[in-house]
Amino acid sequence: MWVDAHCHVQPEHARDDSGDADALVAAARAADVDWMVCVGTDLASSRAAVEIAQRHPDVYATIGLHPHDAERFDDEWSALVDLARRSDKVVGIGEAGFDLYYEHSPRAAQASAFRAQIELAHELDLALVIHTRDAWDDTFSALAEVGVPRRTVVHCFSGGPAEAERALALGCDLSFSGIVSFKAADDLRAAARITPADRMLVETDSPYLAPVPHRGRPNQPAFVGLVGAALATARGEEVAAVAAATSANAARCFGLAPA
Repeated sequence: MWVDAHCHVQPEHARDDSGDADALVAAARAADVDWMVCVGTDLASSRAAVEIAQRHPDVYATIGLHPHDAERFDDEWSALVDLARRSDKVVGIGEAGFDLYYEHSPRAAQASAFRAQIELAHELDLALVIHTRDAWDDTFSALAEVGVPRRTVVHCFSGGPAEAERALALGCDLSFSGIVSFKAADDLRAAARITPADRMLVETDSPYLAPVPHRGRPNQPAFVGLVGAALATARGEEVAAVAAATSANAARCFGLAPA
């Protein structure tokens, strides 16, 4: 059984006509997905994530403000905090962090929103879900300034061994997406090989980043086993061992098992 540690099954994230969250959850169950985390990126998608989680016992939610939307912090933050406090299906804060590849929101706004979300993860003792793209130094600086929550995961980890070592040294877990199956991702696979077995997760980040052989098409939680199989190949391990380890790590990271 697998755990998809990061997916977006909300209809607003759909990339084709497969935006039926209930159907996506059902397909995942049929593909041996034990449970999944539906991730919020703004107020609307966070509310949708919680609503989906409330309908399904095997779906959990996060609330967050993606760095793309950091400029909306003043308008949405208080409602996001209230949502996190009210729902027992919320297991994480984020995805939060920096995206300096696109920089849809100014860097200062991203930094401010990230700090607030780190602080909320500390306050509520929830997992912090980090998005970082072209922003490793900014990300690590913010974590050093505010402090790393005791359960922190770098979602869709895309660095190499050096970035992995820095994140692991801070106590972060690393979540591997379909990128680990891509032909050109040798540096990422090298990072996967040095990640301790008790610090790795798998995710789809659906509907984005579908793993081989579905690359280029919309992704879904049912494909997380393909991500896990690619991770197992990169590490030279049995698929069943990776499934067991990543599922246990996800349960610990999201507070669904003893720490």
